[in-house]
Amino acid sequence: MVLIIFSINIVYVTFFTIRMIMTLKGYRYLAAGVSMIEVVIYIVGLGLVLDNLDQLQNLIAYALGYGSGVVIGSKIEEKMALGYITVNVITSEAGEYLPKMLREKGYGVTDWNANGRDGGRQSMQILTPRKMELKLYKAIQEIDPKAFIIAYEAKTIHGGFWVKTVKRGNLYK
Repeated sequence: MVLIIFSINIVYVTFFTIRMIMTLKGYRYLAAGVSMIEVVIYIVGLGLVLDNLDQLQNLIAYALGYGSGVVIGSKIEEKMALGYITVNVITSEAGEYLPKMLREKGYGVTDWNANGRDGGRQSMQILTPRKMELKLYKAIQEIDPKAFIIAYEAKTIHGGFWVKTVKRGNLYK
């Protein structure tokens, strides 16, 4: 019984975590489908625990399964890499070469000259699907290992050549 409760709760909370992240990222209909599976698993698991409340190990299994489900759900979402990120890069070494190279790889790059504490800098704003995030970091660091990089989630995207390119499926070839 302990193993069943533990396993059911891992599956339930994994679905719960994925559904919550999908909802936050705007995948409403997919999240609704996941929630239907999630609620069935939840009712079965909760029923087993409530029928066996007199045994402490069942409550512990429920709690451990819940925590494990959060970790597993987060890892799955990390692999799914839903959505887009905006990456801001500031470099003093690469000059015009880095934005040009990134554009050739298909990234949407807007760049401008900036001033830092120690003088002139090249600043860039780069939009990319989260699935390409690590490849982008690697490309930047190959050219400028000292580049200053900040990334954040892009919730709404509208306009520009990049959006049209993504819709046609011509990105990162």
